[in-house]
Amino acid sequence: MEQKLSGKRVLVTGGTKGIGRATVLAFANAGADVVTCHHTEDEAAESLTRELKEIGGRHLVARTDVTDIQDVARLAERCREHLGGLEVLVNNVGVDGPVPFEGLTLDDWRHMFEHNVTATYLVTHAVLGLLADGSSVVNVGSSVALRGRANGVHYTASKAALIGFTRALCKEVGPRGIRVNTVAPGLTETEPGAGLPPAAVERIVGMTALGRICRPEDVAGAVLFLAGDTSRYISGATLNVDGGV
Repeated sequence: MEQKLSGKRVLVTGGTKGIGRATVLAFANAGADVVTCHHTEDEAAESLTRELKEIGGRHLVARTDVTDIQDVARLAERCREHLGGLEVLVNNVGVDGPVPFEGLTLDDWRHMFEHNVTATYLVTHAVLGLLADGSSVVNVGSSVALRGRANGVHYTASKAALIGFTRALCKEVGPRGIRVNTVAPGLTETEPGAGLPPAAVERIVGMTALGRICRPEDVAGAVLFLAGDTSRYISGATLNVDGGV
């Protein structure tokens, strides 16, 4: 059975780097038309625009602060103007930052939830009317939501909140045939060694059944699976992409 992603209209938040970029390019190469957004004008955004132009299709890279309700409303309007509607939403924006609980401030907590949970609410709420019946919403969470992580209580809690968001929302939009799922990656190598000391990487690899850390393309593959026809009866699920930790 084919995924039938060609011609799908897709919004991916945080699409210029790491998992988001791999996801945007995977959709574009599958024949989908993609709108994506980024917070800062930089070479990553410019190079993605060039790559999408080379692939061909109706693509748009827009600067957006997904924690700002007015900016998100403008992003939804740009999706309406550029694509006319959506069949896929990928909530990928998120932040991390190790902080021991003893030193965790209220500002740290709020910042984490604003980017990892509130942004998902704002974007999903803003584009709900643009999603066609039978659409797919995929939230990018983290496998730590299911096992916890030292020095990451705020991060773990925010990613666990996405699982609850997914489980509840799928019941509300299910009558329209809209599916909502979460992809939960393990440590992902968006830069050499995932930005960790070699000893830490070695320890994590030793815990992983497949003997390596996750790559952005691994996560993108799971996202496309949940967006496509072969997962048409999967909703409310959390799909671990952690190599068997």
